Amino acid sequence: MQGSLTIERMCRLARVSRAGLYRSPGEREPAEPDMEIRAAIQNIFVEHKRRYGYRRVGRELRRRGMRVNHKRVQRLMREDNLLAVQPKVFVLTTDSDHELEVYLNLARRMKLTGIHQLWVADITYLRLNREFVFLAVVLDAFSRKVIGWELARTLTAWLPLQALEQAIAQRQPPPGVVHHSDRGVQYASGVYVRMLHQHGLIPSMSRPANPYDNASCESFLKTLKREEIYANQYRDLDDLRGKVAEFIEQYYNRVRLHSALGYQSPEEFERAAAPSLGAKMSFFRHAEIYRSEGEPEQTDSPDHRFDESPAGYSLAGCSPAEPASASPAGHHCEGVESVEEAKIIERQGV
Repeated sequence: MQGSLTIERMCRLARVSRAGLYRSPGEREPAEPDMEIRAAIQNIFVEHKRRYGYRRVGRELRRRGMRVNHKRVQRLMREDNLLAVQPKVFVLTTDSDHELEVYLNLARRMKLTGIHQLWVADITYLRLNREFVFLAVVLDAFSRKVIGWELARTLTAWLPLQALEQAIAQRQPPPGVVHHSDRGVQYASGVYVRMLHQHGLIPSMSRPANPYDNASCESFLKTLKREEIYANQYRDLDDLRGKVAEFIEQYYNRVRLHSALGYQSPEEFERAAAPSLGAKMSFFRHAEIYRSEGEPEQTDSPDHRFDESPAGYSLAGCSPAEPASASPAGHHCEGVESVEEAKIIERQGV
């Protein structure tokens, strides 16, 4: 077909470049598997209202039985311009400059093994067209499930109290659940603390200016803002309340895949979790906490065991250890291993 025409002459007559001529036979329509994956990606992206990035889209594809690499998903989403909603700058709203009582941070020492062990709570602001409103939430830290929330125009103790009452009504917690929050004045107020004590909840508070102790709650608020609030417009507070309720109760708790839960939804994670007797507590050793920087280690006293508290407190309810003077015999007995042995010795007249 070329005849006596050279490649250069043919390109000049057809008004194409030589590179374009050589490249054209390699151009093909996308392979059928790519078309099928593209369609599935677009469906997932639309179903989740631009909330999923390539990692969660890839996980959802695998849950649907499609074997696909996350890099391939990222490439296809980039080519189709499927961009997830992007985060905005975080604004600090906690007011911890008050004279109210604050409580020991118990959450950072807990190793969760099930639900009804640790609740985390926080407050954030949401911006409407002409005003700011405030959202208080309570999560079960084990499953990241939102168990209580409330919206209001005023930042008073009533706001988190309503969220707490909703969480108590929904979960009916047993006594001993730890409730962790920041040191904000709303959580330290007398009415809030009385509600905690009334239902057997143990208050716990973060260290100053340290959001990491309440990271799971901060993570949820970031997700809510990025995937719902920043992606939509709301007429008024009632419209916002309805959309937030739909996001939390119908989508986040039941459907959305959570990376910290092995890409399961909170309710799915709770159903799959094994029953647990209670949380575990871990303590640093006394010497490691109170030793000054550069000070040599003390070798004349033995270290505490890992399951002992640093200051002589037992792990059962963190109650103080019984002093030696409180033994039944009234004095210290050498070689006595337990209180029961001391009672036997006393009855025998030893």
